[in-house]
Amino acid sequence: MDEHTIDWAALQRLRANFLEGAAGRSDYWQRPSDLASYDQTFGRRIAWKWNYVLSDLVRRGWSPPPGPALDWACGSGAAGRALLAHFGPKSVAGLALWDRSALAMQFADERARETFPGLAVECGPPPLASTATMLMSHVLTELSPAQTTDLLAQAARATAVIWVEPGTQIASGRLVAARERLRVDFRIVAPCPHQGPCGMLAPAAARHWCHHFAPSPPEAFMSSSWARFARIARVDLRSLPLAYLVLDKRPAAPLPPGTVRILGRPRIQKAYALATSCEPDGIHERRVPKRTLPEEFRAMKRGDFAPLQTWQLDADEVTAAKAT
Repeated sequence: MDEHTIDWAALQRLRANFLEGAAGRSDYWQRPSDLASYDQTFGRRIAWKWNYVLSDLVRRGWSPPPGPALDWACGSGAAGRALLAHFGPKSVAGLALWDRSALAMQFADERARETFPGLAVECGPPPLASTATMLMSHVLTELSPAQTTDLLAQAARATAVIWVEPGTQIASGRLVAARERLRVDFRIVAPCPHQGPCGMLAPAAARHWCHHFAPSPPEAFMSSSWARFARIARVDLRSLPLAYLVLDKRPAAPLPPGTVRILGRPRIQKAYALATSCEPDGIHERRVPKRTLPEEFRAMKRGDFAPLQTWQLDADEVTAAKAT
């Protein structure tokens, strides 16, 4: 982060728009410096969330389908650049950028070409034809119900969809609703370890929500600029909550029996960690005992556990666990 190039007043204005719920009413980018300042701060945090999701996909052996990628409502273009950084510019047949803001598309275009020389980039309305990979990032809280319906129709034409949202209960709930409408056309890759209805829809799961935490890199704690940003944005630099959804129309091998997804952060007790897990039959709270699974307990206490695991159970107690 280059503190001398950041328009701090613009960041305060953008943050106020988000907090007041006014971000979806009109184009909030007023000048190119808004986007440059955003890209170094809020955009970096969004990129770290995308890195978490894409790293999970790399571990699973997933890669983008052949064809172009579309960064829908691209903003400063963090999502598209993250995809290309993980899989390489040759993994897609060009990058399409769309945003209601011409300033945003221009900025995202320039940054993508600068970062990946020779990359084919197009800006404009989303194509009516199918897209190989469609990326959406932090959009659901800015869309009306009618706009969300249009977005889902666009997403249904893609081969694969990667969708990242804030890790709030509201945003997660809206993403679950989108999942239920799209799962008839897609195979669910992540975060769900199953293809059935979302367990969050059961009345017994009402106090839970599907969210995860991406790690903040060391750079977030190594400069006064990030500390100043944290004060202005009123964010905890140690916490990067997100909700996400990855869909694909291509076939893939099923996960091993007993695979679960750990949601949020386990609650650490003296003798065990209490983990909220997404399983094929719903949402559960499982105990990971310190005495019999000391390594797994310590990993959960540190917060660096594998979110996708294969478990053996005795009632609600985990008797064996390994990363999937």
